[in-house]
Amino acid sequence: MFDKDGLIDKLTDYIEKNLKKGYTKDSLRWALVNQGYSRIEVDKALKRVDLKMAEKAPILKVKPEITHKFAEPKKKRWRFF
Repeated sequence: MFDKDGLIDKLTDYIEKNLKKGYTKDSLRWALVNQGYSRIEVDKALKRVDLKMAEKAPILKVKPEITHKFAEPKKKRWRFF
């Protein structure tokens, strides 16, 4: 019998490695689909990658403070020709 979970695990590892190299999820999705993998398998692998990345993401304990600063307006220079 065909091992779907093993295939999705391999696709997940492949996607993680290539995301670290700088490829986008969309480019990896279409590269894998063009190589013959089904869209469903690729999407499952991408969801697993998203879940793994969410687990590793740090949780912010401090709420960020938003401040506003206004820039000084530039002086207009009048030129007469």
